[in-house]
Amino acid sequence: MLSFLTTGIILGLSAGFAPGPLLALVVSETLEHDIKAGVKVALAPVLTDLPIIFFTLLSLAKLSRFQNFLGSISIIGACFILYLGIKNIRTKGVQMTINSGTAKSLQKGILVNALSPHPYLFWFSVGGPTTIKAMDLGLPAAASFVLSFYVLLVGTKIVLAVLVGKSRSFLQGTAYLITMRLLGLVLIILAGFLFRDGLHLLGLF
Repeated sequence: MLSFLTTGIILGLSAGFAPGPLLALVVSETLEHDIKAGVKVALAPVLTDLPIIFFTLLSLAKLSRFQNFLGSISIIGACFILYLGIKNIRTKGVQMTINSGTAKSLQKGILVNALSPHPYLFWFSVGGPTTIKAMDLGLPAAASFVLSFYVLLVGTKIVLAVLVGKSRSFLQGTAYLITMRLLGLVLIILAGFLFRDGLHLLGLF
């Protein structure tokens, strides 16, 4: 159970810090309006991801007896996590932009997150298979993974909204870049474990 909790924390931190459409919207809404607007955007995944999680788990549960399929999914997940890790290491910070318009921050966050491919890719290739695997240990293990992931994902973005609201240069500063590169290294290591699991399911390791 502890390993799934740790995995959720690592993936949640990385997703929370990672540059992307949702973080860019958190930044722009915070700069244009206030910290509260940025926090509303940060909460969007809690509302948009539930149908994605349900559909993914339902689909994967029906295919859980097919070892080759799950092995292939695990390999895809490893490649996706490896890509994110390399992207984290190569990041140069988050561009500070301000989009004019009315607030409606939560609605904007929901729309951006629902139209982004990342939640779908993550839950199909990494989050879903990890949750199914955790279910072998029981519901508490699966819940620890999902809850730790979202607490860190949303919590990190809320913290970033507060930091941006107080210091506009934070997301281009040394502390942010070092954090992203360390998380990138951890993701690359995690990708190695996922790749190993995939090979094992395929009977190649």
